[in-house]
Amino acid sequence: MDSAVPTLTVLGELVVDLLPVPDADAGPEGTAPQYVARPGGNALNVAVAAGRLGAPVALLARLGTGPLAPALRRHAELSGVDTRGMVPAAEPVSLAVVGLGPDGSADYGFHVQGAADWQWTDEELAAVVPEATAVLHVGSISSWTPPGCDAIARLAERLTGRALVSVDPNLRPMLAGGPVGATLGNDPGAVRARLDRLVAVADLVKVSAEDLGWLEPDATADLDATAQRWAGRGPALVLLTDGGAPLRIARPGRPLLHREPPRVTVADTVGAGDTLAAGFFAGLLAAGVTSRAALEALSDDDLLRLVDDAALAAALTCTRVGADPPTAAELAAARG
Repeated sequence: MDSAVPTLTVLGELVVDLLPVPDADAGPEGTAPQYVARPGGNALNVAVAAGRLGAPVALLARLGTGPLAPALRRHAELSGVDTRGMVPAAEPVSLAVVGLGPDGSADYGFHVQGAADWQWTDEELAAVVPEATAVLHVGSISSWTPPGCDAIARLAERLTGRALVSVDPNLRPMLAGGPVGATLGNDPGAVRARLDRLVAVADLVKVSAEDLGWLEPDATADLDATAQRWAGRGPALVLLTDGGAPLRIARPGRPLLHREPPRVTVADTVGAGDTLAAGFFAGLLAAGVTSRAALEALSDDDLLRLVDDAALAAALTCTRVGADPPTAAELAAARG
């Protein structure tokens, strides 16, 4: 990758998703469901989706041990992702066992205690952040799980004003609270405080209605008002997703915008939100929007064009099993 080209830098976890094989036999005793292992995790999904769409993208991740680790790196490389920021780590790779509802919605069981993803240090990050970072995207489990979440927050704070900072809470309630969360050093109050710290320096926030239901249970009663209130917390732009319902696009001091996502036959929703974010970042970079001032100067029409493209990319991902985002050519063909 050309070191002078404005780059999307994605920082977060690598997760191997175990997805059920719906038409496989359950084994002789009916107790052995079959799964296929697929590369996943918020950061990897965002980086791969952006790379397939042709955006210059670097992935910063701690690559854990075990036989699944090389496949995670290779998955990123095949999509054009710069993997020089993947730090070898002694801890294990994170694992998620995925269950799928009748509508394709995903449920997760995580095996992540002591995993590599949560152990970032300031020194590790300083050594791998690309000089050409124009957009830094952080979020999901690594952004609110100690001890590494503090190093991630400090990096976001250092880059404020030098790059667009994007945050996606991408909450996993069982890891953010309760007995499992406690084993990781998480509880609801601490997780909310860690996310507040990130939102305070964010230029762009992508948040789902599902996340809001955990962060602020009363917020889902009026999502329009919530989107506008979150825009008032400091970000220049808030994208609020709500499954197949209209997207809400909020900017401080401007009318709230709504956008209907494309209708598709859903295989599952794994990676859809990550692809939406990646599609939007790819659009920003292609349009030369690499500063807060440029983001704020976007007209509603130009902004909606970027959102529509991102939503179409996310919809295409929903037609496929697992986090399998489209290429730029596939997106262009789908536009018609």
